[in-house]
Amino acid sequence: MIDPRTAPYGALLLRITLGALLIVHFLNKLLIFTPAGTAHMFVGLGLPGELAYLIMTIEITTGIALIVGFWPRWAALAALPVLIGAVVFFHAKNGFAYNAPKGGGWEYPAFWAVALLVQVLIGDGAYALRPSPRWKT
Repeated sequence: MIDPRTAPYGALLLRITLGALLIVHFLNKLLIFTPAGTAHMFVGLGLPGELAYLIMTIEITTGIALIVGFWPRWAALAALPVLIGAVVFFHAKNGFAYNAPKGGGWEYPAFWAVALLVQVLIGDGAYALRPSPRWKT
């Protein structure tokens, strides 16, 4: 049974954590690998280099949206393909454990994708600046 008194705060904590992680990954691409280096890595994976810039944009915008609570369900849903893509195109070939010596395995980004899906399913959480529009049922 879900506790309706505390569930909104659990969703808030999840939302802020997911948003912070997205921003950290954006900053890693911006400040460490650089946008051009990230694009080069994408090309090395057989993906279009321009996709790196789209991924970076999604990471920063959805990260901020999750933290401040601007349509959080939709922000989590928009970030979900980024993590699924990270699993499929980058981490899957490295095995399960994220501490794999080369490139990290798929356990962490897969868990992160599931956490984003949980955010979509449970809703915005407490203190959302602009709650997500209702799902059509």
